[in-house]
Formats: sequence, C-alpha cells, structure tokens
Amino acid sequence: MKKILIVEDEFILQMMLEKMVQKMGHQVVSKAKSGAVAIDVVKNESPDLILMDIKIIGDIDGIETIKKIREFSDIPVLYLSGNTDPDTRKRAAETAPMDFIIKPFEYQDLMNAVNRSFEEIG
Repeated sequence: MKKILIVEDEFILQMMLEKMVQKMGHQVVSKAKSGAVAIDVVKNESPDLILMDIKIIGDIDGIETIKKIREFSDIPVLYLSGNTDPDTRKRAAETAPMDFIIKPFEYQDLMNAVNRSFEEIG
C-alpha cells in the first residue's frame, strides 16, 4: 500500500479521487487545497506520490508548488488538469512529472497512470 497526497481544491473532485485511490488499494495520506498546505504535507508525511491539480487556490499554482517541492524532494507527481494549452504543458514538463492526465478522466486512466508511476519508481 502506497501513500498518496491529493492536491485538489474542488471538494467533489477531491472526494472522488480519494475513493479512486482507496479502490486501488492505496492510502490517502492527506488532501490539500493549496500549494502551501501541500508543501507542508510533503515535508511532514513523505507521500509516495502526489496527485496534483494545476489550478488550485492560493498564491501558487500546482506547477509552482511542485517546483518548490523539488527543492527538497523528488516525490513523483501526476498532474490532473483541464488545461491542455501548450504553455501549461511546457511548464508542467519542466518539473518532470510521471504523467499528465486530462480532466475529465476515467478511473481506469488514473489507475493505469498510478500503476505506471509505481512501476517506474520501484
């Protein structure tokens, strides 16, 4: 069982992601709505994977949050976003994510991406 941090500011999506992660047999170590909270969780809980929405509340978006996390941790990230514009994808790619999942997505898409991530990191 792996520990997963969910960073999503929409409550319904947050709950849906939590149920999906649990269905996969993993533990949701925490749920965050902002980058600042996500950074604190990574420092204190050391999750195995981050599911990161790009547009979140707070001063920094999901990509900037991962850039800050990269300063002290190489925890893998899966971006979840409805933003598919080239600039957003380029910014996201600079943080070396495991995958970029476009919303809306199906359970199978998320499960496949999570499984691939854990296979790659061992």
